Amino acid sequence: MKNRYREEEKEEMINNEVIDEREEIDLDNEKQVEDLDLLSAEVKRLNNLYLRTLADSENYKKRIDEEKIRDRKYAAQNVLEQLVNIIDIFDKAVSVNNDDPKINNYLVGFKMINNNLQELLKNEGVKKIDVIGKQFDPKIHHAIETQSDVTKEDGIILNETQTGYLFKDRVLRPSIVIVNKLEDINTKESKKKKKVESEEI
Repeated sequence: MKNRYREEEKEEMINNEVIDEREEIDLDNEKQVEDLDLLSAEVKRLNNLYLRTLADSENYKKRIDEEKIRDRKYAAQNVLEQLVNIIDIFDKAVSVNNDDPKINNYLVGFKMINNNLQELLKNEGVKKIDVIGKQFDPKIHHAIETQSDVTKEDGIILNETQTGYLFKDRVLRPSIVIVNKLEDINTKESKKKKKVESEEI
């Protein structure tokens, strides 16, 4: 019986040891699973960070390339802005009528230079802004005065005091214009009333 008791005791001890080992293994496995989950989450986070950084880098490269293209496209803008002022002077000079043959000889030369400058502007993508009879657009026109012409619509450009130019898709210099401003009928009547009242006084 002692043997039997000892064997049962041994068996129980072995079972307890096996259970303890299994529990330790389970605890180790749980810790490893937790560690693996943490590492997996960290790998995902770092991968997302890498992908975002890569996307930011690509976007930066694209933006720099676009800026280089835009800079090349509009590189001549500053020179052309100054050139249109010179062309204005030539336009005024060649429009002068004079009976003096010497001055007319100079004017012929000025006209040739002016034509060459106009051709240069055209080749560079510069064109005059067409304004007379057009609707006022504050993006390409600067109004310096308003006048009232009842035969024309409100906001129509009546006259141009300085030629405006477009360079490709940008305004090189806005047109300086005089715009038609029709007075409201009520405004006219109130002005007439005030005028009549002031005359009566």
